[in-house]
Amino acid sequence: MSKRNKAVLAIIIFIAVLFVDQIIKVWVKTNMHLHESIHVFDWFYISFIENNGAAFGMEVFGKLFLSIFRIVAVIVVGYYIVQQIKSHARTGYIVCLSLVLAGAAGNIVDSLVYGQIFTMSTPFEIASTVDFGNGYAPMLMGKVVDMFYFPIIDTTWPTWMPMVGGEHFVFFSPVFNFADASISCGIVALLIFYRKELSKISLRKELTS
Repeated sequence: MSKRNKAVLAIIIFIAVLFVDQIIKVWVKTNMHLHESIHVFDWFYISFIENNGAAFGMEVFGKLFLSIFRIVAVIVVGYYIVQQIKSHARTGYIVCLSLVLAGAAGNIVDSLVYGQIFTMSTPFEIASTVDFGNGYAPMLMGKVVDMFYFPIIDTTWPTWMPMVGGEHFVFFSPVFNFADASISCGIVALLIFYRKELSKISLRKELTS
């Protein structure tokens, strides 16, 4: 594939993932109460939560730090993709990187503007849109919307098991969004299929350190 076609493909993936992610989040935000859950299948729920942290709701450092870190990461990954396209990197590698970039950008949108354009979601009131700047949080402090919950295994540990016997167990318990899924799929594919390209990054760092 030519460099131009790879660039077009990367842009299409970025726009498509970002569009789908935001459509889902806005629908959930404006149609569901916080912590409301819609039963789709026994192993799949639409469960609306919000978080201040990184992917899958992990809370690390402060909200402002995470927002700035995401923005810097997107700029770095975007620049890296451009360089890889110029150096004729494999198409699949560009696709994986684009998935990671788009997912990161999707969560940045939440942090950047959701606090500016939405009222607060609560268990008793559905959020509504407001004039820009009149929302529930300052710029960069908006909460990330999550909704996908896959309790594939929901059971209780046998009572005879040490330490955990009789306790409730759920696999898979994190609630996540489309952007998180895009990041995870991109990273997993990179680790499985493109270790050679990733090793070049490590080698380059060692040579320049």
